Amino acid sequence: METFKKNWDIQQNWQLIFPLLGLVGLLYSSFKLANALIKDMHILIVLALTAILFIVLLKFTLFLFKKLEKKWDVNYKWELIRIFIVFAITGTSSLFVGKPIIKLLGITKENLNIVVYWVLYIIIGLIFYQILLLCIGWLFGQFKFFWEFEKKMLRRMGFKRFLD
Repeated sequence: METFKKNWDIQQNWQLIFPLLGLVGLLYSSFKLANALIKDMHILIVLALTAILFIVLLKFTLFLFKKLEKKWDVNYKWELIRIFIVFAITGTSSLFVGKPIIKLLGITKENLNIVVYWVLYIIIGLIFYQILLLCIGWLFGQFKFFWEFEKKMLRRMGFKRFLD
């Protein structure tokens, strides 16, 4: 356990929650993906595919951590897990927030061209994604990181004059 703490720059035991949450989320995602890929199969086959997907996704995630650790300005490696958790929660939450707002505005597939509907859905989802990213980032103690991330993304989208 001490080696694990040292590798992830964990100084206090409460910081272990982030690797634990990351592993649980990765395991859950692997199970959902395996279940979606091979529906109506025996549970042992689904669990075997879950294990394989978990290992593959874990290796890919650790690869991403190595690349992003150099690119992102974080003090500790475990903060990368916290940042990934914020991105995951925000992505899911923006869908849950965006759908009712689109319905509230009266935007449906029935009353609009399907292309227009999806363009509006993406635009509204993107707006709420930006807001939720800052809010959830603040809840996880990463507001500064996500504020800088937002400014960089908005500059790339052409909103530079509003930020400076």
